[in-house]
Amino acid sequence: MSIAQISLPKGVGPHAEKLFDAITQASTAEELNRAAGKAEGFVLGLESTKAIKSQVAESLYVAYDDAASQRAGELS
Repeated sequence: MSIAQISLPKGVGPHAEKLFDAITQASTAEELNRAAGKAEGFVLGLESTKAIKSQVAESLYVAYDDAASQRAGELS
């Protein structure tokens, strides 16, 4: 799933894409873990402040997790 497919509030999309790109372009496992952690914290913050609905948060979590899993496989 791509971040572009998720309906995000104005201003959130570019940050979400930047975090997604950091995950998909990580060059080491450590860099990947750091990028994935930042992405998870980002979604948690949005969800906690009710800036996004829980369904949107779940979509973001899935997108970031899928990207991280794929990248981890590529780095192995």
